[in-house]
Amino acid sequence: MAVFGMVSAVSGFIKIRYLLDKAVIDNMVFRCHYRITTAILFTCCIIVTANNLIGDPISCINDGAIPMHVINTFCWITYTYTIPGQQHRQIGTDVAGPGLINEYGHEKRYHSYYQWVPFVLFFQGLMFYVPHWVWKNMEDGKIRMITDGLRGMVSVPDDYRRDRQDRILKYFVNSLNTHNGYSFAYFFCELLNFINVIVNIFMVDKFLGGAFMSYGTDVLKFSNMDQDKRFDPMIEIFPRLTKCTFHKFGPSGSVQKHDTLCVLALNILNEKIYIFIWFWFIILATISGVAVLYSLVVIMMPTTRETIIKRSYRSGQRKEIAGLVRRLEIGDFLILHFLSQNLSTRSYSDMLQQLCGLLGASRTPSAPSTLEMNPISHPIYPPVETFGGGKETET
Repeated sequence: MAVFGMVSAVSGFIKIRYLLDKAVIDNMVFRCHYRITTAILFTCCIIVTANNLIGDPISCINDGAIPMHVINTFCWITYTYTIPGQQHRQIGTDVAGPGLINEYGHEKRYHSYYQWVPFVLFFQGLMFYVPHWVWKNMEDGKIRMITDGLRGMVSVPDDYRRDRQDRILKYFVNSLNTHNGYSFAYFFCELLNFINVIVNIFMVDKFLGGAFMSYGTDVLKFSNMDQDKRFDPMIEIFPRLTKCTFHKFGPSGSVQKHDTLCVLALNILNEKIYIFIWFWFIILATISGVAVLYSLVVIMMPTTRETIIKRSYRSGQRKEIAGLVRRLEIGDFLILHFLSQNLSTRSYSDMLQQLCGLLGASRTPSAPSTLEMNPISHPIYPPVETFGGGKETET
């Protein structure tokens, strides 16, 4: 029950922290990193530290010359080992267990990762939260302040809605073409998510002695093998029975060697946790790579931005949307995209309609004119209150 209590605490944290009325400042793939992946890793960390699920994480047997608690503690804080390549031998006749044979003349595979698993899982959870933390600090509540009063509202009085829409529209026009740094920060953090999951894959592979890269595929091959010929690769990477050597001084002062067999009950959980993490990391790396490529296409191809705006502003004409996109830089487009995620369809459509009239209606003349020689000025508005609390006057 203690385990379920701790997991419930994590769930409660996620619910309170994330499911309240907060501004949407990222996409679904971004949220998979800092919400889902972080929660998965923290939950796994709690599970492997809950000894009441499996009893003692390690239990060793010996000839009785050494107290049990001493040998258990020693083998836990140092290491245990198996003999690689001996997993297919007949248990009970050739070997005492998978990978357990007389070590003379054989290379040993040492296992000491099990004492670090909770710490590594916790550290990985923090790593997946860092890009979101960086982006949230760079974003500095911009979308939350812009959409305050309309975000999350199902129905509002028309006068109030129009007043808030006009404030957002005036802010957007007055700050036009000043949001490129904002968009750079977002795309940088999106790329950081992709790099982070790739680094985590290689980090876990190094942590498990180079066995993680092919871990999932080996398990899939194992499930398709003949029952009489197959060997579970999870037991090779996460052995349940290992050897440990303890040295002590005998009555005459000579060094005595004591071989023990240790049951690593914790590996029953570790093998399941890491096979799930393997599949999740592969899925997450794939969709993150696609998201980065998609963002690159959005940055480089204005027609893609037109399609995205058209998807949210269905009543708009293709020509007026194209005219609007020509006036917007990538930072302005990103602000509009986040507005579409935080405002109702009606409010967003009304704003886009007015914005197209203000910015998308201008056309480049066929003959040279003063419009081609001078910058196009923004519409003149009376002083408006900015979201920082000051006054702005458009000149």
